[in-house]
Amino acid sequence: MLQLEIGTDMASLKSRLRTTWMAGDYDLFSRYMENDARHFYERLGVQPGARLLDVACGSGQLALIAARAGAQVTGVDIAENLIERARARSEAENLPALFQAGDAESLPFSDDSFDVVTSIYGAMFAPRPELVARELTRVCAPGGMIAMANWTGDGFVGKMFKTIAKFIAPSGMPSPLLWGDEGTVKQRLGAWASKLRLVRRHHTFDYPFSPSGVVDFFRRHYGPANRAFASLDREGRKSLHEELKDLWSLHNRGTHGFTRVPAEYLEVIAERA
Repeated sequence: MLQLEIGTDMASLKSRLRTTWMAGDYDLFSRYMENDARHFYERLGVQPGARLLDVACGSGQLALIAARAGAQVTGVDIAENLIERARARSEAENLPALFQAGDAESLPFSDDSFDVVTSIYGAMFAPRPELVARELTRVCAPGGMIAMANWTGDGFVGKMFKTIAKFIAPSGMPSPLLWGDEGTVKQRLGAWASKLRLVRRHHTFDYPFSPSGVVDFFRRHYGPANRAFASLDREGRKSLHEELKDLWSLHNRGTHGFTRVPAEYLEVIAERA
């Protein structure tokens, strides 16, 4: 992520990425995003019984929605604690979903294993996008669907990352936000896709607290923000909090102490050639 320094040792980089996503409480964080995730899934038109792989699944945000709808679901994520939480949530609902630790750049599945491969604000953060594109398409059966939701550089999340980057040195990795650029996605997936549909949509961050409270919420629960604040001294943390609070306030459409901010993402729907 933004605060990581890339080096020659990819294993070390992967370890740092894993630590980033294990920080905070992404399970709680993602609960506020489930409504829009449900709308995303419903637009896919996945048939009951379809074999679905959710890449960078977190604690099961999208995977559990798919399992409830009757898909044969497998979820994979680099953060072991999130996989454990996804399993617990699945077991609590008696859903037949499978979850395992794994890397979006080297998926532990055979070729053509799934009818649908999804990733919602997840695989976009892997450091080698060319490998992600290869793996998403490799495990998808011919004629199957690859579906992603990726934050755009021009949208609110892009602005938030740019604000954080003013305090934290850039990683040197390709920007994750390039997965929200139509031209880049066409280059990465075009060779494997017989059809490719790209639509800009908006997720709405909706919180029952003020913009200042939202910044605190991100700091406590969203791994990248958690690690960014932790890397700064007291004055740096105070300055970053103020700039992020101002950003959330500027875009806030909520009233009476609530926060509602639309955040643009690129919906990617590809048919595997």
